[in-house]
Amino acid sequence: MTRLSGRLLLATGNAHKLREVVEILAPFGIDVLPPAAVGYRPDVIEDGDTFEANAIKKAVAGLAATGLPTLADDSGIEARALGWRPGVISARYAGEPCDDAANNRKLCAELAGHADKYVQYRCVIALSRPGEAPLTWSGVFPGQHVAQSRGEGGFGYDPYVLVPELGRTVAELSSADKHARSHRGQALRAFVAWLTAG
Repeated sequence: MTRLSGRLLLATGNAHKLREVVEILAPFGIDVLPPAAVGYRPDVIEDGDTFEANAIKKAVAGLAATGLPTLADDSGIEARALGWRPGVISARYAGEPCDDAANNRKLCAELAGHADKYVQYRCVIALSRPGEAPLTWSGVFPGQHVAQSRGEGGFGYDPYVLVPELGRTVAELSSADKHARSHRGQALRAFVAWLTAG
C-alpha cells in the first residue's frame, strides 16, 4: 500500500457489510478495523440524497471521531419501474426499525403490477483521510427481481434478485461469485486500484 499507512477504519455498524468488505479486501493484503476495535459507534444519520453523500458523511465522521483514515459504504437497491426507488432508503424502505423481511415484502408488493422487473444494486465507497478531500468509488450490479425468495446466503434483498446469466439469485451465489460481480466488489476493487497505483 503506497497511499495509506497504518490502520484503516471501516465505519459500518452492519455486520454483513463488514464481513463482505473484509473478505473482498483480504486477497489484497488490506486489513480493516471494525468500529468496535477502537470503541467507535458509527451511528451517523444517513440523510443525504445520494449514496455518495451518505458514504462521505460516514467516512468523514469516522475520521473526525478516531483520527484514523476511514472507509465507509453506502449502498442499496434501485428498481427501474419504480423510478429507481428505494435507492438511498433501501435499508429502511418499510420504515423504522429496519427489517429485511418487511423491506422485501414492500418491494415485492410495489413491483407486482409492473412487467419491468429490472433492479440494480448500487454502492459507493468513500475514503476520508487527514488533511485530504474525501474520495469515492462506485459499482452497479444488475439483476431481475423475483417474487419468491431463493437461497440462504447474502443479506437484505439478495434472495429476491436473480442474476439472469447464472439462473441463480444473489443469495444462491457463493461468497466468491457474489464478490466477483457485486456492486461492493466493484467499488472496493476500484479503491484498491487507486491505493496501489501511486
